[in-house]
Amino acid sequence: MDRTRSVKLGLGVWALIVALIALVVLTFLPTPYVIQRPGPVYDTLGTAAGADGEQIPLIQIDGAETYETAGTLDLTTVQVVGNRERTPSWFELALAWTDSSRAVVPIDSVFPEGVTTEQRDEQNATLMVDSQHEATAAALDELGYDTGAEVVVQEVIDDAPAEGSLEAEDVITAVDGTAVSSAKQLKQAIQDAGGAPVALTVQRAGDERVVEVTPEAQTQGDVTTWLIGVSLRTDYDFAVDVTLQLDNVGGPSAGMMFALGIIDTLTEGELNGGENVAGTGTIEADGTVGPIGGIRQKLYGARDAGAEYFLAPSSNCDEVTGHVPDGLTVISTSTLKESLAALDVIADGGDVAALPTCDVVTSP
Repeated sequence: MDRTRSVKLGLGVWALIVALIALVVLTFLPTPYVIQRPGPVYDTLGTAAGADGEQIPLIQIDGAETYETAGTLDLTTVQVVGNRERTPSWFELALAWTDSSRAVVPIDSVFPEGVTTEQRDEQNATLMVDSQHEATAAALDELGYDTGAEVVVQEVIDDAPAEGSLEAEDVITAVDGTAVSSAKQLKQAIQDAGGAPVALTVQRAGDERVVEVTPEAQTQGDVTTWLIGVSLRTDYDFAVDVTLQLDNVGGPSAGMMFALGIIDTLTEGELNGGENVAGTGTIEADGTVGPIGGIRQKLYGARDAGAEYFLAPSSNCDEVTGHVPDGLTVISTSTLKESLAALDVIADGGDVAALPTCDVVTSP
């Protein structure tokens, strides 16, 4: 009997040791994943802490009359748990897999191989600055202001069709005699030419000239894109001085909400009717709203912050369906005008159910 008890005790000790070893392995063994969870929510009509901790308005405008606002126009964010230097443990991943507000994603989808956390943060900071410029341009254009947009050559790629014809800092004002004021318009004009030579009207050091460039084809699958081999940027000379403050958030996904916040600040009345509205989406100067990452986490973050309505890019609808928290109404949008129209309905107490949705199914 004592021997049997001793054997059982020994087996129990070994089982405990094995369990402890497994726990240590699961806690410290590197994993190929990171966790996405709801991040902070910022009201574009409100304030946020600056570098010195002082609360400053997210949107500051000089050169035009501004108006009181009410309610919220919240931009939503995603926090990433883990990086290449420190990945989440298997235990943390197991907890995240059971939480509908979190997502476990391959680390390569967030931190590409060879890109450090610092480099990723720098890239996201640049994307945020570009997004703020596009948001300002879209908002001011919607309100009838001149944005002073011009297409500038950032870089000419070696051995590309444009080499020898274009130079860095050239301003391209027209393609085949048709004026262009954005990189998107220029790229579309080149695509429409279908490989035929294009005449580019260029401003260089105060002089105007016309250069001819023959695009070359780049084919991926069944899609052919015509390229001239330059990187471009769009510069603006805004009639109104708009400063957007949010230094601790990166990426382009706040664009649409910033644009709505600018419009609300520059117009009488409350764009949202005093309601709590959140949303996300990139934006281009022409008002096009684009897809973003982490939409599910942003839905939960918005709900937890008290939002009743959420403006979601229609191009993200496949990720929204079946993942809408209780108490949140999702409205799909593909342009700034559609977002404004939705806010009009909300502000007027209209039939929100008639607005475009993602055919959502709610979840707890």
